[in-house]
Formats: sequence, C-alpha cells, structure tokens
Amino acid sequence: MRVKRRIWATAAVATTAVAGVLVFQGVTGTSDVPDGAGATSGPARTEVHHDALKVSDDGSIASLRRDSTEPFSMLGVTWTDPSARVKGTVEARTRSLPGGDWSAWLPIDTEVDGRTEAGRPGVRGTTEPRWVGLSDGVEVRVSAGKDTSAGLPAGLRLDTVDPGGVTGAAPIAYAVDATDEPSADPTEVPSEPAGTPPAEPTGPAEAGTTEPATEEPDPGASVDPTPSTDPGGTTSPSPSAESPSPTAEPTATLPPPLPSTAPKPPIVTRAGWNADESLNDESPDYMDTVKAVFVHHTAQTNAYSCADSAAIVRGLHAYHVQSNGWKDLGYNFVVDKCGTVFEGRKGGVDRAVLGAHTYGFNRETAGIAVIGLYTDASAATAATTAVARIAAWKLGQYGVSPSGTATLTAGAAGDNYAGKKFTAGTAYSFSAVSGHRDGFNTQCPGTRLYGQLPTIRGYAAGPVAGLTVTSVTGAALSGSTYYTKADITVGWSATTPAAFVTKFELLVDGKSVASTAGSASSAKATLGVGSHTVQVRATHQSGKTSLSAAATVVADRTAPVFSTKPSLSLRTGTVGTTAVPLTLRWKGADAVRLRDVRLTSPVARTYGPTTTSASHTAKSGVATSWKMTAYDLAGNSAAASVAGTPVILQESSAKRSGTWTTKSSSSYLGGRSYSSGTKNASLTWTFTGRSVAWVVSRASTSGQAYVYVDGVKAATVDLKSSTTAYRQAVWTKSWPASAKHTVKIVVAGTKGRPTLTTDGLVHLR
Repeated sequence: MRVKRRIWATAAVATTAVAGVLVFQGVTGTSDVPDGAGATSGPARTEVHHDALKVSDDGSIASLRRDSTEPFSMLGVTWTDPSARVKGTVEARTRSLPGGDWSAWLPIDTEVDGRTEAGRPGVRGTTEPRWVGLSDGVEVRVSAGKDTSAGLPAGLRLDTVDPGGVTGAAPIAYAVDATDEPSADPTEVPSEPAGTPPAEPTGPAEAGTTEPATEEPDPGASVDPTPSTDPGGTTSPSPSAESPSPTAEPTATLPPPLPSTAPKPPIVTRAGWNADESLNDESPDYMDTVKAVFVHHTAQTNAYSCADSAAIVRGLHAYHVQSNGWKDLGYNFVVDKCGTVFEGRKGGVDRAVLGAHTYGFNRETAGIAVIGLYTDASAATAATTAVARIAAWKLGQYGVSPSGTATLTAGAAGDNYAGKKFTAGTAYSFSAVSGHRDGFNTQCPGTRLYGQLPTIRGYAAGPVAGLTVTSVTGAALSGSTYYTKADITVGWSATTPAAFVTKFELLVDGKSVASTAGSASSAKATLGVGSHTVQVRATHQSGKTSLSAAATVVADRTAPVFSTKPSLSLRTGTVGTTAVPLTLRWKGADAVRLRDVRLTSPVARTYGPTTTSASHTAKSGVATSWKMTAYDLAGNSAAASVAGTPVILQESSAKRSGTWTTKSSSSYLGGRSYSSGTKNASLTWTFTGRSVAWVVSRASTSGQAYVYVDGVKAATVDLKSSTTAYRQAVWTKSWPASAKHTVKIVVAGTKGRPTLTTDGLVHLR
C-alpha cells in the first residue's frame, strides 16, 4: 500500500525582518511523496523560516527563543553585510521531535565568508549551517566576544530550514548517475528532474545574468594582473588580456563533457536527492578547466543518519540560496560519511561548473564538501574514499594529477589559515587536492580531515599503497619461508581502497600466473618443485603499478623417511601390571625440512623434528602397536610402527640357589617377593625377548647384587635408597632383536647391609 504524504509550502511573505517577528519565505506548491520513496517521488519542497534576533542596547549580544516553531532540521544565523564577521560566538539549542527534549548548546561556525558570491543582489553574511535533526523549538544567542567595540553585524536573523523528507530510517534508494564515460556530444544538456525546464545556454556572469563578467564579477575569478577595484575583491581581465575569461562571451552550446583518465564514481543526481529546482531560475556558469579541488566539511555534526543525507543536501541547498542569497548550492559535490556522493551545483557533474565554495578561488576549481564536523574526529574511510574518487575523476578530465600542484589566480584579496596573504590578480601554487583552509582563513575542513588529505591524494593518484602478502594458504611457514606440495592460495591486502585498483596479479618468479579484479584479495597458483619467489602486483586506476615484498615458497613432493625405525625398550622406573616403563625411539628425516613426528597410537603425541625418543608405559601381557607418522613442512608424510608385549616374570618362576625368604605385601608385584642376605644366593630366569628389566624393592638397609647376562657379569647394582620404594626397575638391557637370554641375580653380601629383596623380572617380546 502506498500512502501519500502531502507537504505544503507557504507563499513568500514579509520582506523586512523585524525584531521578534517571525518572517516566512517559501514557495507555493505541493509534493506528493510516497512514504519511503526516493528519487522517483519528485522534488521535495523546502521551506526556510527567517526570524530576526533581538540585539542588546550595547550591541554586544543578540538572542532569540521560540518554544514552538514550524518543524525544521537545519539552522544558521545570517546578517545584512556579507563582508561583516561575528568576532565572538554563535550558539543554538533545539527541541527535538517527537521527544521534546532540548539539546545542549551547540556552537555554530562563524568562519564562512559571505562574499563567496559577492556582487549578487541580496547576498548576506552567514554562519555555517548546522544540521540539528527534526526539531520544533529553538533558542539562539550571539556574542560579539572581546571586541565589543566592533559590536554585532546589522540585520541579524535566525534561519531555520525544513528540507522535507527527514526520515531517520534505513537508507533510501537514490537515482544514481554511474556512467563510466560521459557522452562526447558537445551539445548535450545535463539532465534535470522531471517537470523542470532544461537549463538555458549559459552566459558569463557569476551572478547568473547574461551580462559580461565585468558587470557581475566573481570573487573566485582568475584575473588579469591589473585588477579592477570591485569592493567584493573581484577582478576582470582587461580587453587586451592575452587569454580572455572562460566566460567572457555567451556561448550557444554547453561546453563538452570531457572523458577522464579515472573512472566516474556513482553520483546521486539532483533529481535523486529531490532537489527543489524551483529555487533555481538561473543558468549555471561554466569554466574552461578544473585545475584543483577544495575539500570542505559542512553541517557541523557527525551524529546524523545516512538515511537523512539527501535531506541534509536539500537543507544546504535551501540555506545557500534562500539564506545566503547565492544562486545555487555552493559546492559542486557533497559526500556523506557513508561514502555516498551527491551532485551539488547544477550544470552537469561532468562539466566545469563554477561553484561558490572558496572565496577568491572559485574559478578553475571544484568544491567537495563532506557532511560532518572533522575538527576533532577523522572522516570515515568511506567518505575519504569517495572524495578521492571524485577528485581523481574530475581532475582526470583535465589532465591534472591529484598528487600534483596547480597555479590559481586569486580573484580577491585575503589570507589563509596559515597566515599566507593573497593579493587579487596574483598567481599562487596549490596542491591539486587542497583544503578550504589553504585558500581562506578557516579551520575547514577540520584539522583531522585536513590531515587526511595526503591519504586522499595517494588514493586518487596512486600507486596502490601498503600492498602486502598476508597469507599463503596450503603452505606451512617456517621462519620466513613457506613450504607446500604444489597448490597455494596467496592472500594480500592494501591500504588503498579497492575502488582505485584496476586489477591484482599474482607473480611467481616474476611472471604473472593469475589476474583478479581490484576487489579481490586472493588468487591460486600451482608451483613446480623447487624454491620460488611469490609477489602480488597491483595496477592503480591511473595505470601505476606497485609490487608487494616477495615471499619465498618451496614446493616439495618428496615424502620424509624414518632413518631410524621406531623401536621399544624397557626403562627404569616404577613397574605396575598396567604400566610397565618403556622407551620409544625413532629418527625422522626429510630432503627439505622435517616438520614433526606424530605418535597416533596407542596415545597421541607430537614431537619436534629433532626429538628422537620419548618415555611411555604399556600394559603387561598386552600386545601394543606404536604407530608413528613423520611430516615435512610441505605436508608430505611417511608412516612406521613397532609392536611389543611387556611380560612380568614373578620371582617364583626363577631357578633358586642359596637361602631365600618369601615376603608378602600388596606393595609387591603379585603380592609376594623374595629376600636374601646370604652371599652368593642367586635367582636365574630364562626368557625370549629383546629387552629386560630387573624389579626390586629398595630401602636404606638394602645391599648390592651382581647381574649376569648369558653367563657374563653385566653389572653390580646397589639397591640402597634413602626412602623405601617398591616395584623399582633398577637395571635394564636391550638387544636389536628378540632372542633367548638368561639373567642371573647374585647376592653380593654387602657388609652391614647384605639383604636384597627382588620382585621379579620384566622382559619385552
């Protein structure tokens, strides 16, 4: 269901501002706007309400409070003389709709120069407009500051703007002009919203008249070295000037739209932001070229919804025309914090339209305003990206590098934020992408956004910056080298936004093996065996290229080997029927680089490439398989295994000689052990296996024993221990292969502590 919202605009009334009297100025008409509609609903009707301020007797303070007003979303203070300035402060607070809460006092920027379109009748001095959101109450106060002798400018009034269509909802769909290349037809007329007449062929006058520029000079004009003495600081070329003014004579056709060296970004047309074209009855003025762009900030708040950006642009449009007295919106382009670009002053975005944005330097330049306040906060990347795209495209139409410089002739005397003085008629050098403060004494575009201009120039001019290989998937990194079998996916990043990148290429050993769109962040490659250098090359829209640092990637398809096969042996330690101490040994090797060796059964462990043994335990009487896999850094693998069964031989299974006493305790294996203090008493076990361990109990009174293996004395073992310990494997021996062996234990008869207690023998088969 489409619900129509009817917006009524009042007819213009009173032309004289009287203190305390609300004076309305508007346009008669209606607009049927379907709820939630965008560009297709037709132009929105805007209203500007004027209300004179009450000035104190000494002329130092002016104020106004209205607890109930017509709804508005933008406000500003204006005065009669465009060359006058407020030296003090301007503040306002508003009552929100629908909540009814009053805001804190909001500062209003007073650095705007009302002479930007000097020479036009009705041009006023002005503050920067401030977006406040939908409101129905206002209080404003103006102070002359310390210099009270100067007082306040005459004719102070508050202007509140209702741009229509303030939603606060999700972003609407705009009508976007996204043509990459403009038409080559030199007679093409820029499109206008439905129902509005096409622009007439333009004349030269900056004020929108058809008279020569000498009659209505522009303060931003490029001039002859012998300027006139126009009070607005404007000058005109003399009749003998070598190069006449770009608009010195009326032309029958519009200037041709020129192709650009950079792609044209999407731009919301004036119809797309529902411009109230009834405010503009003058033809646009054109220049021959654009040598530089000036970046601004406006609306003095970052706390806006991008769904209201079109309304903010409509508010700026109405404020510039109905409050400032300018012929149209001053900026050529307006950008919101979400990166949406709006067409500003009419005349065709692909033409050199004379704007009103930088006093003294409007000629041969374009103005780009970012909605927001960037004195303390940086502009979002989306906004700076959009500014850079517009700058690259617009300057690219005239062969200007965004990272270069431009020579501009001052159309009026003045100074800039750094204290540099300008003389009308004198040429000065500027960066092709400059801030408003470079050409005028203002903080605009704010310290933080101004600080981002080098980044914007870099985005626009290229090459792609910050290009880095971030990952090589399908490969393992060791130190600074990647290892793979063959197939890899290379990931990268760049600080330059993708909108400026024509393509990325993946290079292997200097040769391109894959090409992707500028929005991509990875590409695949298959490598031959050996070591390779891998890089990413980015092509900027300007044609400039950049290379990432090289990554070394080694392709290896040869599996590792076990140069020493896995083996098992018994070790010393505490013996239990469920945990017989074992040592697992191996050695892995690889032709390129071994990564690790992993034990997968009977337990899972991972060992580094230089580890060759590990301690484990196994259940007695249970055959256990120990499975291992060696991996190299490329992911190649080799498997090996060894199996073993630990067997406990009780002391009772031994052949005895001499005197032995049976001892019983749950601490012994099987609950019993043999003990003897008789010198030369012995126990002999015969078994088939590859490793053996003798198990004893130890105490501070334990003696020594001799160990014989296959009839040969192998060791003398001392069982003495400061603490009592049971089931201790105190001596071990291993062989390369399983075979039949005999182990004999003989009591040494140690003086003072001849007794030993044996708990059996363990062998591994």
